[in-house]
Amino acid sequence: MNEVCQHINAITEVKTTDTHVCAECIKIGSDWVHLRVCQTCGVTLCCDDSPMKHMTAHYHAEHHPVISSAQPGEKWLWCYPDESFAEYE
Repeated sequence: MNEVCQHINAITEVKTTDTHVCAECIKIGSDWVHLRVCQTCGVTLCCDDSPMKHMTAHYHAEHHPVISSAQPGEKWLWCYPDESFAEYE
């Protein structure tokens, strides 16, 4: 079992969203599969199963390390640089 990284351990309150669209896909008329929320800035973008992979592009551009799932019923965090995963209550 992997240990939770320092980036995830630093999260004291998980950012959620009331926006259930990918902010970047809407601009270009693209579709998305699932949504993720950046735990640094709170932007909601599409996952890597989506054609444009906007959240991963956001990580590479901004270096914001941790995301959460925006899918109903999913309560997990992912850290890009440490490839660390954690579920939360």
